[in-house]
Amino acid sequence: MTIPGSIGQVQTQTARLFTEQEPLRLASGEWLGPVDVAYETYGTLTPAKDNAVFICHALTGDAHAAGLHSGAKRPGWWDNLIGPGKPLDTNRFFVISANLLGGCQGTTGPASIDPATGCAYGLSFPLLDMADFVTVHRALLAHLGIDRLLAALGGSLGGMQVLQWALTHPEQLTNAAIVAASSRLTAQNIAFSAVARRAIMDDPEFHEGRYAERGVVPRLGLRTARMMAHITYLSEDAFSEKFGRTPHPERDKPGFGIDFAVESYLDHQGRVFLERFDALSYLYLSRVMDYFDPFSRAGVTDLIAQCPVNFLVMSFDTDWRFSTEHSRRIVKHLSNAAQPVTFRNIPSSWGHDSFLLPVERYHDTLRAWFTRALQEGLR
Repeated sequence: MTIPGSIGQVQTQTARLFTEQEPLRLASGEWLGPVDVAYETYGTLTPAKDNAVFICHALTGDAHAAGLHSGAKRPGWWDNLIGPGKPLDTNRFFVISANLLGGCQGTTGPASIDPATGCAYGLSFPLLDMADFVTVHRALLAHLGIDRLLAALGGSLGGMQVLQWALTHPEQLTNAAIVAASSRLTAQNIAFSAVARRAIMDDPEFHEGRYAERGVVPRLGLRTARMMAHITYLSEDAFSEKFGRTPHPERDKPGFGIDFAVESYLDHQGRVFLERFDALSYLYLSRVMDYFDPFSRAGVTDLIAQCPVNFLVMSFDTDWRFSTEHSRRIVKHLSNAAQPVTFRNIPSSWGHDSFLLPVERYHDTLRAWFTRALQEGLR
């Protein structure tokens, strides 16, 4: 199967970046090893290694951002953005996309085997920090022989990682694009994640995180968590435009089943999610977002003050999960640190999910920003 403008068939690779003998030291002070990381690359790295762009994915994303896997019918999750002639043009840029530490798509996480026990880590997997994501992905860059990035780009949780990277290692980034993200979750955001985690942990098949040893999955809890999350990803206008109050075509009479099209949509999203994501990864990665609050730390902008980064911060006017005020807060802190910041609030009817969609003004902005970055080059 071919898709016009796609980079074609791609393959996920895995690198072992830390071992039992040389483990990863986490921000908590705990040690973890071995650590494998799944990643994909698109385009060609120049001899000067000056065109590398790192993609940071959202909560339930993975390394497969563009192109097609062998036999697959659907392309990577950001295929509308990455590829020949697209805003992140793989004829000009070398793009790296990697799965997060704690994930379940090839990178070490709570579902991985603990070498000390021979069983899945489960809840014995250490709690993570946003800084740990950056540490692991910096190790991947070293593995690839890349010292500096022309840019890092991320949406939602990915944007939070980009912000962390810029604040702690600005010498490695020339440009940083933060899309539909936050520097500090509100109580409402934390509440949504708390209910999702509770649905998972109260599932009878959770077994205190040891469900893999029993050969089961907390399906009901994970499905409910995903269904609720999807409600927060779309705006009310998007739900109205897409579904309205349209009845489900198979409804025969009112009841407590799937009576409306929107109910069918949420049920489908929940069931599909079970095929690709692990419940423990959902717990661990969502918790990292809850605790992320970099600007609360004294001196957090000292490094970027010495080594400025060109920032692009973008929000969407109907995103109520990470509203425009979240982005404005990031801009305010960066501006106070005398950073060069471009801010755009993009009109879109699709809410938080807009960062994954081919919204014209959004893509035009990114295209222009990446073109400027390439013209100015590494500093």
